[in-house]
Amino acid sequence: MSPGLLDDVFPPPARARLEESADLLTAAVISDFASPEASAALATAEVLLTGWGCPTVDTALLDRAPALRAVIHAAGTVKTFLSPTAFDRGIVVSSAAAANAVPVAEYTLAAIIMGAKRVFPLAGLFRARRTHRTGADLDGQHWLGTHGLTIGVVGASRIGRRVIELLRILDAEVLLYDPYVGADEAETLGVTPVDLDTLVATSDVVTVHAPDTPETRGLIDARRLGLMRPGTLFVNTSRGPLVDTEALTGHLVSGRIDAVLDVTSPEPLPKGHPLWDLPNVFLTPHLAGAQGNEVGRLGMLAVDELVRYAQGTPFAHPVHRADLGRIA
Repeated sequence: MSPGLLDDVFPPPARARLEESADLLTAAVISDFASPEASAALATAEVLLTGWGCPTVDTALLDRAPALRAVIHAAGTVKTFLSPTAFDRGIVVSSAAAANAVPVAEYTLAAIIMGAKRVFPLAGLFRARRTHRTGADLDGQHWLGTHGLTIGVVGASRIGRRVIELLRILDAEVLLYDPYVGADEAETLGVTPVDLDTLVATSDVVTVHAPDTPETRGLIDARRLGLMRPGTLFVNTSRGPLVDTEALTGHLVSGRIDAVLDVTSPEPLPKGHPLWDLPNVFLTPHLAGAQGNEVGRLGMLAVDELVRYAQGTPFAHPVHRADLGRIA
């Protein structure tokens, strides 16, 4: 992983458990697999414990690691560094994406509640005028409050599923669009499965949790944005390319809908982009995922997986080759 991450990802309790569970072949982070230290470790390593900034684990590197049997990633996706060849060689793979899903889902719930209360535009008016709001501060097309909302979740990913769990605290109906979720699973999740056009046209809140794949890029396009009703709250904590930014900008500039955007395309937006200054848009710098003390949760999950591996128990959070085409 990148230098400097070790203490954040593995705070003292996680580091102690790691050292109790495995023989560490290096005392510090390897950030360059070409180094002599890395070459010596790879010659006998059974497990690679990886994190953000991991160098590419390709066929050439796998050839230098004949004893390698597992890759445990103390971060989200493995697709940025791990060659599918690893799966062909029988190497088992785990990811801490489930741990990273926790803060993203919490951020999303907060965004929905704050957005539904129209906190962001009304707080701006309050700051500017130093007096309480009036009934004219929101035009007639914008609802206000969380009671009886219809919330549309796009994607039953790890994050999407956790968002669905958290939404149970609200008095809301939850719709779901996910082509991989059947009726029985949707019933178990407690959601109503619908097609995407129905979801965007009938939801008060649309929140996006699909992965960034060739199939999902532009998923929320100009036509679907046009189907959203006036006053819709749009939340994106997934990836910017899933949304047609130009079309979204038009709806936001007009005030037709509101948005909470932790991601955009491009990211960040150009300095002169209109979304920076709109009162009905709340932009954050891609911070919904694990930050600060939340990062240690990734390391704890990774160590748990290492213990399972050492005990001969299957991973709780495996990554399967068959899923590579549809995961983030």
